[in-house]
Amino acid sequence: MKFKFKKSVNLLLACLTALPLMLTPTNVSAASDANINLSSEKQVIRGFGGINHPVWVGDLTAAQRETAFGNDQNQLGFSVLRIWVDPNPNNWALEVATAKRAIEKGAIVFASPWNPPSSMVETFNRNGDTNAKRLRYDKYAAYAQHLNDFVTFMKNNGVNLYAISVQNEPDYAHDWTWWTPQEILRFMKENAGSIQGTKVMAPESFQYLKNISDPILNDPQALANMDILGAHLYGTQVNNFAYPLFKQKGAGKELWMTEVYYPNSDNNSADRWPEALDVSYHMHNAMVEGDFQAYVWWYIRRQYGPMKEDGTISKRGYNMAHFSKFVRPGYVRVDASKNPDTNTFVSAYKGNNRVVIVAINRGTSAVSQKFVLQNGNASTVSSWVTDANRNLASQSAINVSNRAFTAQLPARSVTTFVANLTGTSFTADENIASEFEIELPLTDMETNVETDITPAVEPAVEAVNQ
Repeated sequence: MKFKFKKSVNLLLACLTALPLMLTPTNVSAASDANINLSSEKQVIRGFGGINHPVWVGDLTAAQRETAFGNDQNQLGFSVLRIWVDPNPNNWALEVATAKRAIEKGAIVFASPWNPPSSMVETFNRNGDTNAKRLRYDKYAAYAQHLNDFVTFMKNNGVNLYAISVQNEPDYAHDWTWWTPQEILRFMKENAGSIQGTKVMAPESFQYLKNISDPILNDPQALANMDILGAHLYGTQVNNFAYPLFKQKGAGKELWMTEVYYPNSDNNSADRWPEALDVSYHMHNAMVEGDFQAYVWWYIRRQYGPMKEDGTISKRGYNMAHFSKFVRPGYVRVDASKNPDTNTFVSAYKGNNRVVIVAINRGTSAVSQKFVLQNGNASTVSSWVTDANRNLASQSAINVSNRAFTAQLPARSVTTFVANLTGTSFTADENIASEFEIELPLTDMETNVETDITPAVEPAVEAVNQ
């Protein structure tokens, strides 16, 4: 069986987000100061990671688990693992080994279902598709128990889930189960409260379509039963990352980006440069413009993913690692000059008395960037850079003078700066049980069948991408 998803609207969105960069002069340019206000706190970061899907693409090997969730050299430092809730409980054991090891390495694990058990599903006519699937209305309570059973099974096998989702992409379910916003609302009001022992996530819209989650936010009972609002960013434009209604009504709730690959899923695209730089730029926008607390890639190991099929880290993976290795669970994003130069983008985070600054230069010329620390200070800064020829390469220490330092950002690069803070005190969120630190400075949609895929950001292709 082959699947082909062709969504012209998403292809157009992909084209808009992939417009060529305007060329900058070849000499080193000077940018405006990047001010880092350590007292202006934004969202708490839960972590960065991806999905492991043993049924569709095979389990991570023992060595690959270390590469994904370890935080030493040549490791990604992932702190979030997403797993699949198989509709068949006989397959649940396949998720245990990687999930257990991820938790042992300090990660949190959450789970997403694509389909309920077949006994709970019925077909219906959806816009002429007579084989569309949905959860039977008389099976909502049974489905909640199915999710409870998965939580219990994983706990009994050494995996305490951080959260479980109600449905993966209910609004783009050509090959799984459709839910309307009203159906999701009903489940969240009447049944989600019976899910025990973990947080409840909803609704994981494929393109962060707000009409899917607005009804939950506007209903006090449904909102009370939701702990995390999950969303995917396939084809979502940056100007749609913000969610004012969530800011207004989501107090005490978490906001996660739970699936994406970016900018495409082309075969063997993981090491293309400067294409891979778009990954860190996308993460920057998710953190700064979207205020997301987690950023979760699709497959951890794939020819377009952070880990290649041979188990080595890709260029895309190194771009993710500029966040995942240094911005640890419980750190807090702080206000920073997000765009101090035309092609320069900055975000900053604090935790464990450190400041982490991630600076991206998308231009074709190097930039001399001054960073100014406000409401805190440091003596020296360590840094790591990824560009066309280097992967998370350690750089010489930089001295801080008068609460400021200046660094060269190479053309088409991402650089992470880390400094121990003085004049301020901050520790990671106490809700995070463990954290793996880096010693400073460091030294050097898919099935198991063949599938045709379309480029760029075709949504929901996790069930079909090779």
